[in-house]
Amino acid sequence: MTQVPHDTAARPASSAFAPLRHSVFAVLWAATVLGNVGSFMRDVASGWLVTDLSGSPAAVAMIQVAGTLPIFLLAIPAGVLSDIVDRRKLLIGVQLLLGCTSAVLMTLALTNRLTIELLVGLTFIGGVGAALMGPTWQSIVPELVPMTELRNAVALNSLGINIARAIGPAAGGALLAAFGAASTYGADVLSYVFVIAALVWWQRPAGADDELREHFGGAFRAGLRYARASRELHLVLLRAVLFFAGASAIWALLPLVARQLLGGGAGFYGLLLGAVGAGAIAGAIVLPRIRAHLDADGIMLGAALVTAAVTAALAAVPPQWLAILMLLVLGGAWIAALTTLNGTVQAILPNWVRGRGLAIYLTIFNGASAAGSLLWGLVAEAIGLHATLLVAALALALVAVAVLRLRLPAGEADLTPSTHWPEPAIADPVEHDRGPVTITIEYRVARESRAAFLEAVARLAPERRRDGAFAWGVSEDAADPDCILEWFMVESWAEHLRQHRRVSQADADIQAEVTKFHTGHDKPVIRHFLGLQARPNSVPGQ
Repeated sequence: MTQVPHDTAARPASSAFAPLRHSVFAVLWAATVLGNVGSFMRDVASGWLVTDLSGSPAAVAMIQVAGTLPIFLLAIPAGVLSDIVDRRKLLIGVQLLLGCTSAVLMTLALTNRLTIELLVGLTFIGGVGAALMGPTWQSIVPELVPMTELRNAVALNSLGINIARAIGPAAGGALLAAFGAASTYGADVLSYVFVIAALVWWQRPAGADDELREHFGGAFRAGLRYARASRELHLVLLRAVLFFAGASAIWALLPLVARQLLGGGAGFYGLLLGAVGAGAIAGAIVLPRIRAHLDADGIMLGAALVTAAVTAALAAVPPQWLAILMLLVLGGAWIAALTTLNGTVQAILPNWVRGRGLAIYLTIFNGASAAGSLLWGLVAEAIGLHATLLVAALALALVAVAVLRLRLPAGEADLTPSTHWPEPAIADPVEHDRGPVTITIEYRVARESRAAFLEAVARLAPERRRDGAFAWGVSEDAADPDCILEWFMVESWAEHLRQHRRVSQADADIQAEVTKFHTGHDKPVIRHFLGLQARPNSVPGQ
């Protein structure tokens, strides 16, 4: 199978479904939808089975925690792995792990040996697989379609998840009600066979060797450095925590709402989850029209208020048909929030750190969901299901209004690599692992311009740190105050060479603004200082 050509970037995509013209993307997309249908069927069986094994709200919430906690713990390492190993082989291994997990669940359910402890433990293993798979699936999309169709391909992936969300829970609930949990788990096992077959069929071209390819430890540290230095990412993560922690109440307690408050069975529970998926599909279709009238902050406020209203309304014990309609609306609000936050994260991340940045976002998302689920389960144990739903709804609504001043970033900066840095001058070849490296940039700045220069150069600090520096500063020459030195340090020569690739067009604009203050006849002088290993002092008499 040949790689999709990327030299067609100038040709616009004909429609939102244009990526499906590419056979590899179409086959993997269909297999992913089928695999997600099986996963949702498995989740319905586990969510309902735990109510048979225990009526405790905390026990029910633990299933949600077990499924999401591994993603919180492992998403960042998974994002690093997706950048340094063969993604196709990694995906095949993960699918085998998930298939074996569902096969064990099927066997235990068939022999009536499934316990709360085993169910939670196997759900945790399934969460480990999901943690490893999430960033990797997102990372392979640019390999499958031309860049002009990348946005449509990402949108189709979201649509596929919601198609699975609409079909899987309803089908799982029907299968569970008719034949029991073992058959539902068996259907999930079968879905992995199709996904693995599609991945084996995909002949992924071998990547070219890159002498600057990152290793796990360095890539992990680079991702964390970027996250620490990016204020825009901090804002998105904070908004995600506040939304998902409050909204998780409805997901953690929905099995009990369906069974205890609304008096439904397994089939009705599946219909509720299917309604969420159907509402998400409808929401994804109308969301572009909403964006024409509301910005990201307005959409997040609306999504939070709708979610809070549905949560509170369920506490009033509506008729079952009305509850299904409410979950349709909830699905639309949920996809609006997910799409807005995910789209904002992708817009503010440059390509070189996109996988790790998305992994950090997934960590926060699932960590907030896991902590929120556990919290609302414990609250329900203490004050009851009705009161917990009302408290969660009120908290979500109040927080949504309070965070309006923390506006989401627009994500309009040009993050494509500028490649405007010249190659560093070296006397002899430098080993890539040698370091640390100190880079200095010497400016001549007039006294009357110093305040404005310092304000401008301060904007470089987060940019240097995001791209790989672990220290940054500005100093003046004691003998010549007009001589100002900007300096920053990176851990190795290879990491500094990677910095040359990472500087974006937006960063280049900031650097150009700083350089305008330089009054010297030549360009600012740039030097690179390599760390030396000092010899220990010799001992007298030896």
